[in-house]
Amino acid sequence: MSRVIITCAVTGSIHTPSLSRHLPFAARDIEDQAVAAAEAGAAILHLHARDPQNGRPSARVEHFMGFLPGIARRCDAVINISTGGSAVMPLEERLAGALAARPEMCSLNMGSMNFALYPLAARERDWRFDWEKPFLEGTDDLVFKNTPRDITHILHEMGEVRGARFEFECYDMGHLAMLRHFVQSGQVRPPFFVQFVFGVLGGMAAEPENLRHMKHLADSYFGNDYMFSALAAGRAQMPFAEMAAGMGGHVRVGLEDSLYIDRGVLAVSNAQQVEKVRALVEAQGRQVATPDEAREMLGLKGAADVGF
Repeated sequence: MSRVIITCAVTGSIHTPSLSRHLPFAARDIEDQAVAAAEAGAAILHLHARDPQNGRPSARVEHFMGFLPGIARRCDAVINISTGGSAVMPLEERLAGALAARPEMCSLNMGSMNFALYPLAARERDWRFDWEKPFLEGTDDLVFKNTPRDITHILHEMGEVRGARFEFECYDMGHLAMLRHFVQSGQVRPPFFVQFVFGVLGGMAAEPENLRHMKHLADSYFGNDYMFSALAAGRAQMPFAEMAAGMGGHVRVGLEDSLYIDRGVLAVSNAQQVEKVRALVEAQGRQVATPDEAREMLGLKGAADVGF
């Protein structure tokens, strides 16, 4: 089997600072944790930005540029910038950082969906910032919008104009069918990298049969033209990574997807999760891909042709 690409999603836009003191949101903390994750074995760093003053999700260019040059200077990992930003952002806002940075890779959600985080607000806690609890509670009436028109726009601006390749995030079977539509229309060309996403309330549940079914569908839709990775939110993170690697796929971990390293035990860093998943992968007899091997596998443009 091919080498395993480990992606690390360093901070995301889902968890808020009060949920874990280890979640990075200041620029230097994002930079340091990203570099440590790369040193632990992550070939790809999936990055969101945060307001360094209060940890609120951001896609502002200056917030991305607070950590992107430092990461690029200190390691050779592939930098993958979210085009999803936060579900509360309109398309123009959430694309700002990616448009300016011109990264090798971007994530691209393959459809609109409910994105319900409000259960995270149910537990009593001391909130560090006044935006956190209302932000989480308000997601009981939140739709993440990514229509076919939005997807076409992102494919053009980030792919055709800026040369990025994509991490196609599929939270449900319909998203996989939407990707097939764009493949059939010629707007997506192989090789392409599909990220199956489980455990977000509004998308697929983190149940093993769902991963098996998504792999079956993707095989029937795309044959040998694609590679898949899997991530699961919360407690299913490591079991799904282990299962995906055993099926010949790739894996994603990181504090965006789960704040924990074991049941009830907060992860102290992104690198800790990368180290754990690397051990699981290597125990199966598979080797971890280097950043340059990932670049070759995914057909990336290279780190010299970016905007930071």
